[in-house]
Amino acid sequence: MYSLARPFLFALDAERAHGLSLQALDRAHRADLLGHLAKPIAPMPVRTLGLQFPNPVGLAAGLDKNGDHLEALMALGFGFVEIGTITPRPQEGNPKPRMFRLPRQQAVINRMGFNNAGVDVLVQNVARARRRGDGLLGINIGKNKDTPNASAAEDYLHCLEKVYPLADYVTVNISSPNTAGLRELQEEQALRQLIGILREAQERLAARHGKRVPMLVKVAPDLSDSDIDSAARVLGELQVDGVIATNTTVARPMVDTHKLARETGGLSGAPLLGQSTLVLRRLRTRLPDHIPLIGVGGITSGADAVAKMSAGASLVQLYSGLVFRGPALIGECVEAIRRRRDHPSGGPIAPP
Repeated sequence: MYSLARPFLFALDAERAHGLSLQALDRAHRADLLGHLAKPIAPMPVRTLGLQFPNPVGLAAGLDKNGDHLEALMALGFGFVEIGTITPRPQEGNPKPRMFRLPRQQAVINRMGFNNAGVDVLVQNVARARRRGDGLLGINIGKNKDTPNASAAEDYLHCLEKVYPLADYVTVNISSPNTAGLRELQEEQALRQLIGILREAQERLAARHGKRVPMLVKVAPDLSDSDIDSAARVLGELQVDGVIATNTTVARPMVDTHKLARETGGLSGAPLLGQSTLVLRRLRTRLPDHIPLIGVGGITSGADAVAKMSAGASLVQLYSGLVFRGPALIGECVEAIRRRRDHPSGGPIAPP
């Protein structure tokens, strides 16, 4: 069904097509028609982060900023869905147009800028959602663009406290390229200060709510080797629960001759696969073994998902690949990872 809708969607502005796709997904879910979009996915339980995931393939943050479409997205068969990035106060994000497709390269450039309705709206949406199945929920938190980095911890603390009771895990986003200065929070001293404050808050909230919600940190693919090493050292010392590698890139590998290559923003999709996987692999060798990694960036096939797992990921996430492949990509990735698990010596990876 997605292959029939794709030409129509690709004829529209990318952000408008994004909105219409989510509306159509909601309607299909209400009509109990999602089974026509993708085949049912057999369970493949994964235990990590102290949680039981029904399968290792999740949705990355950014597709559903406010949790408006949570029920339908959960019903597609993801093992987990991450919503956000959310900020304390609503913000419009950057001026439009701010999302661009590069179909031949299976890539997307976006400079959305944390457009969202504010954390209170997300909390309301999640609280009233009727989640089917056993898929888990991650909530990705950030800071408002007009909050200076010196006060960033206040924004992250506000969001953490609001979403903590509802989330299965929380992701701290300090790596989007579309909020000016945000990536400076990945520098060693700033990272130690921010994550130290949030770790203390996490332990207080665990005592208050009687449950410990894992907290992960999402990093950029554009870090130098020394920056990766220092980030791993800090995150290991502070005992974060996990790391997500990676966000989008400001580099333009494989697309530098495209007419849209000069558009500012983060590049995602197939051209990101190599660099994001290199960062993932280096983090795996630098982080303590007990801190799991989620691999995201450039997955457009089951083989790509297996590459992330081979580089050290415990789970993977999709986003841009869904734009080009549709929901069938979810099951393809689960089955490829299942074959890798069942035939570790080198069985077929690509779908038969």
